[in-house]
Amino acid sequence: MTAVARTGTGPAAQRGRRGGRAKRILPYVGIGVVVLYCLVPFYWMVVSAFRRPQDQFDNTILPVRWSLENFSAVFAGDNGFGRALVNSFVVAGLTTALTLVIGVFTAYALARLDFPFKNAVLGIIIGTTMFPGISQLIPLLKLFTDIGWINTYQAMIVPSLGFALPLTVWLLTAFFRQLPFELEQAAMVDGCTRGQAFRKIIVPLAAPGVFTTAIITFIAAWNEFIIALSVVNRKEMQTATVAISKFTGVSGFDQPFGTQMAAGVIVTVPLVAVVLIFQRRIVAGLTAGGVK
Repeated sequence: MTAVARTGTGPAAQRGRRGGRAKRILPYVGIGVVVLYCLVPFYWMVVSAFRRPQDQFDNTILPVRWSLENFSAVFAGDNGFGRALVNSFVVAGLTTALTLVIGVFTAYALARLDFPFKNAVLGIIIGTTMFPGISQLIPLLKLFTDIGWINTYQAMIVPSLGFALPLTVWLLTAFFRQLPFELEQAAMVDGCTRGQAFRKIIVPLAAPGVFTTAIITFIAAWNEFIIALSVVNRKEMQTATVAISKFTGVSGFDQPFGTQMAAGVIVTVPLVAVVLIFQRRIVAGLTAGGVK
C-alpha cells in the first residue's frame, strides 16, 4: 500500500470528502431556496409599502426615501378599511369559536364513542374537503338570496364553517384517540359523570390540538376572499381582504399599488406575529396526534 493511500490524500479520498460536503450542503441550499421563494414576495410588499407614492414603480431593493404616506392613505378617504378590519375580526373570531365548539364535540364522539358507521361518517366529513369552494358559490348565493342573508355576517360565517369543520374534526379526532381511556374511567370511578370527565380531563389534555386548530381556522377565515366578495355588496359589511381589492386611487382611476401594499402589510403582520410566537405549539399540536 502506498503512502498516499495510507494517509487518505489520494484522488479517491478527496472526491469522497467533496461528495460528503456536498451531501451536507445540499439540504441547506434547498431550504434556502424554499425560504427565499416564500419570503421574497412578502419582503417586496413591505418595501413597496414604505415607498413614496411617486416612487411606487421603482424596482430598487430598498426605498429611495422611506415614507409612511401609504399607511396613512389606507385609513384615509372613503376606503372604509377600519370598519373592514373590524368585520374581519368578527367573521374570523366567530368562525373560529363555532368551529371549535362543534368540532370538539364531533371529534370526541368519533374518537371515544362506539356507534354504527363511525368510520364512514369520518370518511364523509373528510370527503367534503375534495369539493372546491368555488363550486359551492352559486348554490350558496342562491340560498342566501332566498332567505335574506345577503350583506350579513352569517352569510360569511356559515360557508367558512363548512370549510373549516372537516379539518378541525380530523385533527381533534386524532388527539382524542391518543388519550388513554383509563383517564376517563378513573375520573368516573372518582365520581365524575362522562360530561365532567370530558370537561375536566379530556379537554385540558387536548389543549395543544385545540389551540393549533384555532390558529389554523382563524388564519383561514381571516384570509377568505371569494365568499366575502360574492355575498356582500355593501361597503360597511365587507372584510379587509375585499376592501383591499376595491381600493381606488386619488383620482379614482389610478392604481394605488402603494396603498394596497400597505394594507397587505397591516393585514398580514398580525398573522405572521402569531405564527412566530406560537410556532412551537403549532408544530407540537400538528405532530402530537400522530404518535401513540
